[in-house]
Amino acid sequence: MRPDQLAAYLGRIGLDQAPAADFEGLVAVQRAHRLAIAFENLDIPLGRGIDLAPDALFGKLVERRRGGYCFEQNALFLAALGALGFEARPLLARVWLMAERTPPCTHTLNLVRIGGADHIADAGFGGSYTPPMPLAANAPVATPDGARHRLLEDAEHGWMLERDSGAGWAPQYSFTLGRIWPADLEIGNHWTATRPGSRFTTLRIASRALPDGYASLVDRTLTVSRDNRPQVRQVADAADYRAILAGTFDLELAEAEVEALGLF
Repeated sequence: MRPDQLAAYLGRIGLDQAPAADFEGLVAVQRAHRLAIAFENLDIPLGRGIDLAPDALFGKLVERRRGGYCFEQNALFLAALGALGFEARPLLARVWLMAERTPPCTHTLNLVRIGGADHIADAGFGGSYTPPMPLAANAPVATPDGARHRLLEDAEHGWMLERDSGAGWAPQYSFTLGRIWPADLEIGNHWTATRPGSRFTTLRIASRALPDGYASLVDRTLTVSRDNRPQVRQVADAADYRAILAGTFDLELAEAEVEALGLF
């Protein structure tokens, strides 16, 4: 990421200046990123596919102020971390949330080394906020929405991230620390964006972290959760859908684009 692109990225996420390349800086940039840039897959049902080329990602998420899903979000985040002076690299993960059998590696996050210690940083896990965390077993970290997160070492799958929002610990995703190559990310992205019958090829999804919770739009169902108290309503029509995208998720879609989503 060039210096001018880094400045534009920081402006996009609402940071006036570059944070230091330390843990506090990592927390600041990831938090700002998740609050500013929506998670969404709308280019898939629109038939545009997902392009992971750096200039394409920058143009979409920063210049055009769109969102993206994990392969887009964390690639942009990783490029920004490198430009900020962090030592970071990508990882692949298996998402266990709502899984009925062992899932494939269809999620990516970043491993960040600070002061000789490894941390995970994830700006692309949709829905509620996942904080940067030291790579240490059973060291819970609280988030502003009242949830807790912890990492456990898993004999079969390396590391397991769990979340407790008040109903007990639940698995989110597992990952190993092996080196990930660009081709690995391309394969994961292609599978996620094209496999018939999958969540991202059958649903229209947008979500965004809020200061005290999250907002989620899945097809015509809007959920806004604050302090772990969700409120759910149905989207009335295409105009209502566009207004929700703009007001809640900071996403601007044209009338023709909303019509092409096939929801109304």
